[in-house]
Amino acid sequence: MKVVVTGAAGFIGSHLVDRLLGEGHDVAGVDAFVDFYPRAAKEANLRAARDHPRFRLVEGRLQDIPLDGLLEGAGQVYHLAAQAGVRSSWGRDFQVYTDHNVLATQRLLEAAVHAGVPRLVNASSSSVYGDRLELPLREDAACRPLSPYGVTKLAAEHLASLYERNHGLPVVSLRYFTVYGPRQRPDMAFHRFLSAARDGAPVHVFGDGKQTRDFTYVDDIVTATRRAGDSGRPGCVYNVGGGQRVSLEEVLRTIEQVTGGKLAVTRDEAQKGDMRDTFADTTAARRDLGFRSTVTLPEGLAREWDWIRGER
Repeated sequence: MKVVVTGAAGFIGSHLVDRLLGEGHDVAGVDAFVDFYPRAAKEANLRAARDHPRFRLVEGRLQDIPLDGLLEGAGQVYHLAAQAGVRSSWGRDFQVYTDHNVLATQRLLEAAVHAGVPRLVNASSSSVYGDRLELPLREDAACRPLSPYGVTKLAAEHLASLYERNHGLPVVSLRYFTVYGPRQRPDMAFHRFLSAARDGAPVHVFGDGKQTRDFTYVDDIVTATRRAGDSGRPGCVYNVGGGQRVSLEEVLRTIEQVTGGKLAVTRDEAQKGDMRDTFADTTAARRDLGFRSTVTLPEGLAREWDWIRGER
C-alpha cells in the first residue's frame, strides 16, 4: 500500500521508512530538514531509501506544502515530524515548537480527514507525563509536563483525540520512552557518551546520575509503530518502552563495558524540564499491539557503538 511518513529523514523516521520499504510498501517521506542538527546526518539516514524505487521524498514543512495530493490514496500515515529537544524549548524558541509540533499536526489532521485516511499514527513522548507520578507510568495518569516541549507534544495528542472523536479519524498516539540506537541525534545522551568514549573526550552528565529512564531500542520502537498502524485501537494512547528502569550511573558502567574503556565523567547541573524518573507500563501495548521489547540495553548499546565508530 501507499504509506506516508512525516519526519522521514529523522532518527526514528528513517528506520521506519526502511522497515516499510522492506515490507514492499510504496513510501512517500516528508521532511523539512530543519537545522536542529546538521542536514548531512539526515541525508545519511536516507541513503538506502533514496536508492529504492518505491521511495519518494517530499521536502518541506507540513505547514506549507500541499497535503491533499500527498495523502490521497494513502493506507497509513505515520506522523513523526516534530521539533525535538526538551532543554531548547524554553524562551523565544518556544514559537518554533508550537509551529512544528502543534500547528503542523493540526494541518495534517485536517488534511487526513479530507483525504479519508484509513489510519494515522501520531508519535508522542514520555515527556508529557512530568514528575511525581506513580511508577510505572500508565496512560491514564494525569499529565503535567515539565517542559514546553512536553506541553506541545501533549497538545498534539489532544488534537489527535479531538479529530478521532469529532471527525472519526482513526488515529492512535504512541508515547515513546527514551529511544536510542544507530542514527540517534547528536544532542542525545547516548550519542554524546559514545562519541566521547570514541574520541577520548570528557562525558558531560546533567544531574547526580541517579535519575532513571526506560530506554527503548529503535528497532523495538519501529515494531510498535508498525503494529499501531495495523491494529491500534482508534482514539487510544499507548506507552512504548524498553521494559527496564535503569539509572544513568548504570548506563555509564554499561558503556564502559561495551567500549572497553574508562569514561572521564564531568558533572553539570540538572537541566530545567528534565524528568527525574520514567518507566513505562506497557500493558496496553502488549494487549492491543502484541508488543514486547526484544533488545536489551547492553545489546542495543553495542549496536550503537558500532555505528558511532563507523560514523567518523
